[in-house]
Amino acid sequence: MSENKTRRSPSGKSATMYQLKITLPDLRVWRRLRVRGDVNFGLLHAVIQVAMGWTNSHLHQFTIGNKRYSDPRINDDMGFGEPPDLDEGKTALMEAVPREKAKFIYEYDFGDSWVHYVTVEKIHEPYAAHKGFAECLDGDYACPPEDCGGIGGYADLLEIIKDSKHEEHESMMEWLGGKFDPNAFDIEKVNTYLQKLKWPRTTENQLAKVLMERDDFRE
Repeated sequence: MSENKTRRSPSGKSATMYQLKITLPDLRVWRRLRVRGDVNFGLLHAVIQVAMGWTNSHLHQFTIGNKRYSDPRINDDMGFGEPPDLDEGKTALMEAVPREKAKFIYEYDFGDSWVHYVTVEKIHEPYAAHKGFAECLDGDYACPPEDCGGIGGYADLLEIIKDSKHEEHESMMEWLGGKFDPNAFDIEKVNTYLQKLKWPRTTENQLAKVLMERDDFRE
């Protein structure tokens, strides 16, 4: 069996581990993750959704150099002569990003345009102490609420909720469900729900279930 096939064994005993830092530029929101190198980008999307605090309510894509990876079910060739997006479920992280210090982009919600910078900080050789295929090592601050209007809208939101006398304070807090702490980050909670994701693929329904449980959402 070749070295490449050995490293990609689904048992997890021989997979290299990637240490990634994910940041939202212009904000102080960041997460440091350790994931298996043979994770596909579809599952990495699920990991980022759980770790950052998003709800998988919008489209997304990864951009690595001149290549884009996305969900083929929503991949739309606009006919402008650009090459079509690649299937995120068929490419492993270590195949597309084989070196330390490499950087790529994960964009979520093309309207609000939350562009995450992803840096490969380290690539660890296989070792037995890692927990599962994805683990959050560190981070800070809550991600912005969904549909708040991008960086500008989020800045306005923070100003409004800080000022109890603002004319929009009450309506904004009601929209937020009565509370929002921009400083909140619970690493234990993040790891609890990362462990609920399915290897080697998490379906959209499975991810929705994990995210709703994380956010204590009841229909």
